[in-house]
Amino acid sequence: MQLQTNIVQVTNHDGRPFTTSSAPSPKGRYIAGPGGGVMMQAFYWDVPAGGIWWDSLQTKVTAWSNAGIEAIWLPPVAKAQNGPYSMGYDPTDYFDLGQYNQNGTLETRFGSKAELIALIQAAHNENMKVYADIVINHNSGGQLEYNQYTGDSTWTDFSGIASGNFMRSQHDFHPNWVHSNDEGAFGGFPDLCHEVPYVQDWLWKTSYSVAAHYKNDIGFDGWRFDYVKGFAPWVVKDWLTSVGGFSVGELWDTDVNYLEWWANAANSSVFDFACYYKMNDAFDGNNLAVLYDDMMWKRNPFKAVTFVTNHDTDEIWNKMLAYAYILTHEGYPTIFYRDYEEWLNKERLDNLIWIHNNKATGTTTILYADSDEYLARRNGYNGEPGLVVYLNNSNNWLERWVPTNWSNTVIKDYTGHSNWYPTTQGGGWVKIQCPPKSYSIWSPAQ
Repeated sequence: MQLQTNIVQVTNHDGRPFTTSSAPSPKGRYIAGPGGGVMMQAFYWDVPAGGIWWDSLQTKVTAWSNAGIEAIWLPPVAKAQNGPYSMGYDPTDYFDLGQYNQNGTLETRFGSKAELIALIQAAHNENMKVYADIVINHNSGGQLEYNQYTGDSTWTDFSGIASGNFMRSQHDFHPNWVHSNDEGAFGGFPDLCHEVPYVQDWLWKTSYSVAAHYKNDIGFDGWRFDYVKGFAPWVVKDWLTSVGGFSVGELWDTDVNYLEWWANAANSSVFDFACYYKMNDAFDGNNLAVLYDDMMWKRNPFKAVTFVTNHDTDEIWNKMLAYAYILTHEGYPTIFYRDYEEWLNKERLDNLIWIHNNKATGTTTILYADSDEYLARRNGYNGEPGLVVYLNNSNNWLERWVPTNWSNTVIKDYTGHSNWYPTTQGGGWVKIQCPPKSYSIWSPAQ
């Protein structure tokens, strides 16, 4: 049985939509880690420039914590080639977090090093974890040098970076004296060679490494590894052996076998792209039966990070059904900043987060699925009753008899979408309902 040991029942709330002021404090509710809590992706592509993002996020962490968010994922924090306009995925100087004047700016797009540290401290004060987006496949912003391995000039001279730390050259990129290439290159950028001992020492192996600096000096609690198709999974495994922390890899692939293989080889969680594309087929393709198909969370929920959208892809149209799915099922669900703060109903999302943190326990049993309907049961654990979730993608109210684990028990819909309070039969069967293009989530009434 897969156990979600990080969930503790909060009894002074009835599960109805709530505002921040009326929500119970979540401090002490979670043990952070894969398979528990809810993560916020705290950025989107092209957030406002001008060095204001870290300060803006700091004003939100208390409300997010009150809503039940237990971790935030930040964009890459290092100074990048595009300077004040960069989203950080073209890193130049890993040790310039907004304190050196290079690449046309002092601060990064998001703010200064001091503002970053203040944000992380504010999150820690709310008992929230903070994860760093780590881009170690490629670099950008170096100077031209003659390259003995290619016979021409390449942009691989990083000897002049302002921090003076991890100064790189042609010998640290592909091709070099170790080999001509590794698993993948990205966008024509210089491709780091992780087999070089100097690269390993500066990225993760030593007390002066990027990983040690980010964890011990800046305060990061974990890592989101960018483009892990570009290098071998042993890199992530070795990184985690050296510095620890939560980890999730961006392995953009729908092959569940590949996702599971990488997660095991890297000893890391992985984003569940198989689940993402199945949800797109189900909710937008009007075929909820595809939710029977295999996904990473079904293979290993403690290594599956589920999501509805992110800064790179936003294909699912019926997002509330998708959020109802990931927040009631196993895995570590992620909320996208713009969905929460701008595009969707925050009160509805807060309600789903509360349900996830308080009701979504135990293994999962799919009860029924067709083109329009999907019903599943979380079986509960250690005295927690679990739940039954009903997703309806049709244009009509639907009703269905379902088997539960509760006998002779009054249950209710914790979303408030239905006002029914049915009583389960002696054998656990009960009729529940769901509104059109919506969802209901049932558990014993309290």
